[in-house]
Amino acid sequence: MESDKYVREGNFTGWEPMLMLGSDIYGKTLGIVGMGRIGQAVARRSAGFGMKVLAYHPRRPLGESPEGWHYVDLDTLLKEADIISLHVPLTPETKNMIGRDELRLLKNSAIFINTARGAVVDEEALIEMLTSRKIAAAGFDVYIDEPYVPPELKALSNVVLLPHIGSATVETRTAMAMMAARNAIAIFKNETPPSRIN
Repeated sequence: MESDKYVREGNFTGWEPMLMLGSDIYGKTLGIVGMGRIGQAVARRSAGFGMKVLAYHPRRPLGESPEGWHYVDLDTLLKEADIISLHVPLTPETKNMIGRDELRLLKNSAIFINTARGAVVDEEALIEMLTSRKIAAAGFDVYIDEPYVPPELKALSNVVLLPHIGSATVETRTAMAMMAARNAIAIFKNETPPSRIN
């Protein structure tokens, strides 16, 4: 986004060796909090980048999985991962799961991504960590009080802010609509919905 704006504003005058350097993700450690269907899909995709996967799921035993993922406790994941990606549902157990104490465990170079739910993270503490550069960067697709996005978050240059579009493809949204329709039909037929939550 920064480089797109840079070009559009007419600032690009030619290639420079130190222009807008980022950091590789190849070979880095990806920490996935929540290894349900989405977390596992992210882990599978990371293989193409040669990433080591640390995974946290409260009901999985610690150790290496057949897929090569390393299940660890949450503190270990937060301390060791270069990129942390959240994929947990919002429940009483996960509300504020990542608070000030957990955020202090992250590396200064860490990138924190929340595509789960806003209230899983202490947003105020995360803003403080990003403002003081105790965390390198963050990506948000969800917020505590959507659609409100705190102005302090909007003012930061080390964050990417998206409007809750993690599922925004024609194929995925069509599949979501079809799933809802199949559940509604099952209920009207007095059958068990195929995608029941409880």
